[in-house]
Amino acid sequence: MTNQKEKEIPVYLFMGFLGSGKTTFAKDTLLKQDFTEGQKTLFLICEDGEEEFDFDALRKKNIFPEMITEENLTTDHLLELSRKYEPENVMIEFNGMWELEKLFQIRVPKGWTVVQVISFVDATTFDVYVNNMKKVMMDQLRNADMIIFNRCDANTRKAEYRRSIRAVNRRAQIIFEGANGEVDNGADEEIELPFDISGPQIQLGEEDFGLFYADAADNPDKYVGKKIRFKAQVHRPSNYGDNSFVPGRFAMTCCAADIAFVGFKTYYAGSGSLTDREWVIVEGEIRKEYYPEFQGEGPVIYATSVAKTSPAADELVYFTY
Repeated sequence: MTNQKEKEIPVYLFMGFLGSGKTTFAKDTLLKQDFTEGQKTLFLICEDGEEEFDFDALRKKNIFPEMITEENLTTDHLLELSRKYEPENVMIEFNGMWELEKLFQIRVPKGWTVVQVISFVDATTFDVYVNNMKKVMMDQLRNADMIIFNRCDANTRKAEYRRSIRAVNRRAQIIFEGANGEVDNGADEEIELPFDISGPQIQLGEEDFGLFYADAADNPDKYVGKKIRFKAQVHRPSNYGDNSFVPGRFAMTCCAADIAFVGFKTYYAGSGSLTDREWVIVEGEIRKEYYPEFQGEGPVIYATSVAKTSPAADELVYFTY
């Protein structure tokens, strides 16, 4: 028997809370922009939104909508729908109140491959959701390839929102749209950093690493060629050789139960002698290179000195000051 390569069926996932604009985007993408180009598409709708779909119009485009409840979001039901429609594409409008982890844990039909995850955020209610449902909101942002803030206006704190997202997601493309749906390309407001980047060397205080990490991840060109000195803990990933490690800090990304280690890849000839979790003072130069963690280019550090030191007064860092 000849083994044929399994056909890949791309899956596009839209996320966001009710009123975030994902239904409007889906309607425009599917009906006006003809994103699927006539290919048979299974469209899984996980909530009744403020905007309603015209099911007949969708079917005329070879797009077959199916309402999904949390109870029937199961492997068996997805297999049944896959056999029924034999789709060439799958689009999922996911309910923002459901646990995203459930979707990623269930076994999907063969060939289904998530190729893009888009999160939608209403800029006028972002602070409310972050303050009251921070973990759910951050789960959506953490897993997104693209994050679209809509309904932005002159009061939207774009730089602050970018920074909060970079704390949990370094790779996502972040887009701000005005109330008319047009991309807002206006400059972000400047945020005064608690450390000076104008001198010959950036000196980070113990509490500054979180803000440095978020700002450098979002604006790497601002730091390229800069010398830096900071205190950090050692992490040696198993796939790194003896010439590189990650000096970083444990950071609270959204709540006490959600703590992550953050840092940039650092090249240092003596990395093989370092031990996980020991504290060091790192001195080096910031450059920009491609590596998989960013799925593109991002900051890396070429260290000239790594010296053991005492622990920081506070083991955690934060993304505010």
